[in-house]
Amino acid sequence: MSDSPLRPNVVLATCCLSLLLVMMDVTIVNVALPSIRADLGGRFSTLQWVVDAYTLVVASLLVLAGSTADRIGRRRVFVTGIATFCTGSVLCGLAPSALALVLARGFQGLGGAMLNPVALSIIANVFTAPGARARAIGMWGAMSGVALALGPLAGGVLTTYAGWRAVFWVNVPVGLLAIWLSLRFIPESRAVRARAIDVPAQLLVALTLAAVTAALIEVRDYGWGAPAIDAGLVLAGLGVAALVVVERRRAQPLLDVRFFRALPFTCAILIAICAFAIFSAFLFLNTLYLQDVRGLSPLHAGLCTLPFALGVMVCAPLSGRLVAARGARLPLLLSAAGLGGGALLLTGLADATPLGLLAVSYGLCGCGFGLCNAPITNAAVSGMPRDQAGLAAALASTSRQVGALLGIAVSGTMTASAMAGAGMGAGGDRVAMTLLSLASHRVWWGVVALAGFIAWLGLLSTGARARASVLAVRAVLESGAPPARGIRPGQRTESTPPST
Repeated sequence: MSDSPLRPNVVLATCCLSLLLVMMDVTIVNVALPSIRADLGGRFSTLQWVVDAYTLVVASLLVLAGSTADRIGRRRVFVTGIATFCTGSVLCGLAPSALALVLARGFQGLGGAMLNPVALSIIANVFTAPGARARAIGMWGAMSGVALALGPLAGGVLTTYAGWRAVFWVNVPVGLLAIWLSLRFIPESRAVRARAIDVPAQLLVALTLAAVTAALIEVRDYGWGAPAIDAGLVLAGLGVAALVVVERRRAQPLLDVRFFRALPFTCAILIAICAFAIFSAFLFLNTLYLQDVRGLSPLHAGLCTLPFALGVMVCAPLSGRLVAARGARLPLLLSAAGLGGGALLLTGLADATPLGLLAVSYGLCGCGFGLCNAPITNAAVSGMPRDQAGLAAALASTSRQVGALLGIAVSGTMTASAMAGAGMGAGGDRVAMTLLSLASHRVWWGVVALAGFIAWLGLLSTGARARASVLAVRAVLESGAPPARGIRPGQRTESTPPST
């Protein structure tokens, strides 16, 4: 236990360091993927697993990590998470093969899952005044944009001058500093009434995400209709069905299905999945395109993605102000316009597309992505009872990770058929990479469609029907009544005022 006086700003800085580790790792690794493949070999799907092994573990364990921290101590879990993340980074830096790197990335994800939700709980526990808490959470959230902005450039510099392994080694000194600060300044805290750990649901979530991810990534090598792919998709479907059945019968479910009767919450989950699928597909395909098709160095590829990062940094804080002043509808519509407009410029991507056009596209996508995060969180927790808001926010964070997970898997699958026409195996994959620009066209048209879907969800989640559905769900949750299975989103109940 620290004997130092509580210093809230130092606690906030320590939590921001943890977010820097986790969020920068998302983008820093993407720039290093071509160098990793050149050194360790492996198939195109191996690159997908290098990214998705980490994201899969984080998505599966976010809510579990938060509830565990509430039970046994937030500082204890936070420090354990940093240590695990740094150990995983060391294992990644030492990986002798592609398979070893994928396994190490999964272990690294175990630590990453302990950091974000626990850091937010620590901030909420230290900053008790509403105004100070809002400013602290805003600063913590802004660090996400900074980390995303630093990732591609830092990855390019480190890969160019020190090799791809340096993108993992750089986590170690930052992590050691965060551990020292945590032990020195962060007070231990626990929840007064911690939620019980929902083991069956946790296992079903992990099983479902693993099955669908494996099926989507490996379909390139096995083909649609192959027994292994069909088995993975069927297993994922059964996992979803079993999860719904199990959760409707638990007093404190990991995934409270009653939340989904509130239209803003349901739309926030879908928007988060779509937006982060676009984000992960964008980074994954463009870093490969810039290096393998255009022949740029990792450093120059990182510099080319700066318009995206700058767009995130400028528009993320702007989005928060827009939500506070005008509500969630305007930033969501602007987000959809940015994501869709940027992708539309890439639907004609060629090997010699002017870099100026790429910069405009990247900037638009960055602005669109930066604008979506604040309204997602606001829609997820708005109107929820106070003791349920944390769980709602955790589910929204999980949906972001699920979106990132699916974005890598689906974008790789959608580009696979054209690229596979150039050859098979590792050597064939290298030849096929020259077709990436043409093969990615279907992905960008898909992103345009997803952006349109985000715009529709933005309108749906901010109308009178949506507000009525929130009131109905809040009344049910606050009453402590068991789930009423017949209520649909927006359906009027005795506690729901008529729409006007």
